[in-house]
Amino acid sequence: MIKYITPIALLTISNVFMTFAWYGHLRYRNTALIYVILISWGIAFFEYCFQVPANRIGYDVYTAAQLKTIQEVITLIVFSGFSILYLKEQFRWNYLIGFLFIILAVFFIFKKW
Repeated sequence: MIKYITPIALLTISNVFMTFAWYGHLRYRNTALIYVILISWGIAFFEYCFQVPANRIGYDVYTAAQLKTIQEVITLIVFSGFSILYLKEQFRWNYLIGFLFIILAVFFIFKKW
């Protein structure tokens, strides 16, 4: 069971770093772009330190398409929390509908046909 959970946990940590690297600077719009880029690259380094092992370990139990799907679902969950808690944005009903369609995609990707 741990071999299935480890890649998901590592991808979740990776996505937290990724989300801050990509979107964390939006709260600091007056900071010079070059500084934001350098800081984002620094944060992205840590993202890769978790993402690469997650995919290497995960490929033993998941296909590449399944790993990518897991990563995308985690990204949406992490980003939703980030946008609400950090950026103070509202979660809208149409986002929920879109996420439900993505869950449907997960079903088709993981279903044994």
